[in-house]
Amino acid sequence: MSKLIAILAGALSCAAGLVPMAMAQPTTLPPGANTTDPNAPFFVDLSGLDMRTRPPTRDPLNPRYPLATAIADGQLPPKGAEGNFIIGPSHPAAPETQVQAGVPKGRVITFTMTSTDSIIYHPGIVREDRTADGAAARPSTAPGDPSNVIITTGRPGVWSRTVWVYVPQQYKRGSAAPFMVASAGDATFFTVLDNLIAQRRIPTIIAVAIGPGGQDGQGSERGVEFDTVSGTFAQWIESEVLPLVEKNAGVSLTHDPEGRAAMGGSSSGVAAFTMAWFRPDLYRRVLAYSPTFVNQQWPHNPALPGGAWEYHSPWPGPARPGPNLMTTGYNPPVATDTPPGLPLIPNTPARPIRMWFEVGDRDIFYGGLTPDGMHDWVLASENMARALAAKGYHYQFVFARNAGHVDGPTRAQTLPSALEWVWQGYSPARKSPR
Repeated sequence: MSKLIAILAGALSCAAGLVPMAMAQPTTLPPGANTTDPNAPFFVDLSGLDMRTRPPTRDPLNPRYPLATAIADGQLPPKGAEGNFIIGPSHPAAPETQVQAGVPKGRVITFTMTSTDSIIYHPGIVREDRTADGAAARPSTAPGDPSNVIITTGRPGVWSRTVWVYVPQQYKRGSAAPFMVASAGDATFFTVLDNLIAQRRIPTIIAVAIGPGGQDGQGSERGVEFDTVSGTFAQWIESEVLPLVEKNAGVSLTHDPEGRAAMGGSSSGVAAFTMAWFRPDLYRRVLAYSPTFVNQQWPHNPALPGGAWEYHSPWPGPARPGPNLMTTGYNPPVATDTPPGLPLIPNTPARPIRMWFEVGDRDIFYGGLTPDGMHDWVLASENMARALAAKGYHYQFVFARNAGHVDGPTRAQTLPSALEWVWQGYSPARKSPR
């Protein structure tokens, strides 16, 4: 088991770790960025940033951010609390992250998936430049539009990934179990689940940890899967991953959307929300660390040129003609006559989504990416919190002091309470509708 978890940690750290292109850049702000005129296209807001650090350190009390409650250092928000909170700078690991005597240990089953067996993601995509300073790190863009990244090194390719299925010892064979799809995680994840299930703080859930499709950023399989703002990734999991989970692990998974959760970090964090946004008939609980609610979508979609940034905020470029991308019901996105530039959450009836998410004060700030006004991870999460609050969503947003992108100590401090918060209100006795 320990060897398996070590392998899992290595594979999933790619999905949850720092964006390589941000790490390789000598500056934190791309040349040519508009930092002076908020009324001009693609404005980059520098307010509340300490530019002496790299990435810059954000002030959580920035008046441009929504109001938040500061929690005593080393403590977490009250159990079940909703809204915006500030924690840190200390991040002591929760005791539930450690193996505890007498706690039943779940079993882990693994299997491999390849693009040759896929219908939705066949063929895959790879970039020929495999270094951190390649085409996705210093991309060219369409003339006059830094939001439209052009990748010339992508080609059809093959992907292979491992899927890990955690089955708690308390699972009763034949029962339809609630479950969590974890597109990112770390070595403590299964231990935390063991402890929380034993303490009855969360239901007896099965966890499905899916390795990323390869590489990172625009033009990669991982980028296409996680950063595309559509229901495709959720459908791939539903039609291609979950049947193999049930077959290989000998389990039954609930069809009740209240018993299905999605979790991730960085781009897989936004993927978790996208799964619930486009398919609330399948997923209604979301947990995300440093979610990429920024403009990472590729290929460029003229109907939604800001990618995930447009969940919460208007596209900051010049006025564009044509329809805006909105959604109808639980179907994939369609073009409508909605005026262009309207963000999705503020202009769509609230959906039955419950969300916990976190961002660090030293999270990614451009890092050499295109100066499109849509690559500030902290501002994106703050705007997301504002949008969710305005529509009456159940959410908890944590701003972590002294924390980087998908920060390890912050995860070790918050993961048990975050899981408990996300699963609040779910009754294991609910029937699983078909």
